[in-house]
Amino acid sequence: MIDLHTHSTASDGVLSPTELIEKAASEGLSAIALTDHDSLDGLDEASRAALRLGLRFVPGIEIEIVFGPGEFHLLGLDFGAIDTKLVAAARELADSRDSRNRAVFDNLKELGLDVPYDDFKAEIGGGMVGRPHIADLMVRKRLARSKQDAFNRYLAKGRSMYIQKACLPLDEAMDVIKGSGGLAVVAHPLSLFVSWSRMRLLMGEWKERGVDGIEAWHPTARVVDCERLEAMAREFGLRVTGGSDYHGPNRPERRLGRSAGARPIDDRYLAALDR
Repeated sequence: MIDLHTHSTASDGVLSPTELIEKAASEGLSAIALTDHDSLDGLDEASRAALRLGLRFVPGIEIEIVFGPGEFHLLGLDFGAIDTKLVAAARELADSRDSRNRAVFDNLKELGLDVPYDDFKAEIGGGMVGRPHIADLMVRKRLARSKQDAFNRYLAKGRSMYIQKACLPLDEAMDVIKGSGGLAVVAHPLSLFVSWSRMRLLMGEWKERGVDGIEAWHPTARVVDCERLEAMAREFGLRVTGGSDYHGPNRPERRLGRSAGARPIDDRYLAALDR
């Protein structure tokens, strides 16, 4: 069992990089990727923990790409030496995320939620603040019934409190990922909210532009759709990965090492990393 898409406190996960690796080891995983949003900060710590516990560690990142109508996220997986261009891009994106969050907090005052952003950031440990953190706060302050309700009504793309952070064009993101020896993999493709006919066109385009693979298996998708994505990706000669998009026990529907239908992620998907 493996997992090629997880998050730690270096972005919007609950567990520290070390805690994440320790949990992976305790649950019998043989390999794990850390793919924090716009952040490389947890990679060294996670790598040390994985070496200590005998897991294969896959250094990675998750970057948002300019796209509409849905959201396009690109995973960078299995870096070699991390290039300064990737470090600079991650820092720029993280700074944009922070500016976006401050604007969201300003807007939340309209709902009667007047919490200083810096105080909130310190409360969660001073790391990167993501929309899931804000959704948690909205639930605690009874502005939403659940995290999903907070997204559905306020924080999701197109909703009243949504503010777009900076994204990278696909070619630029691939350039910084490949410049650090990584593979560029489209994360959870169904979040693009496109038809199957357009998905087929996109896969052909991605292959031509140098995208390496597709994360066909994701826990928010149906098994039948993951199977369809995998078949389509293989038809285009794209690599196929699977991940849990694990953030921690606060999102129990995403279990480490498991994907759609709670299926274990088989280690055969490590073949996607073969060079």
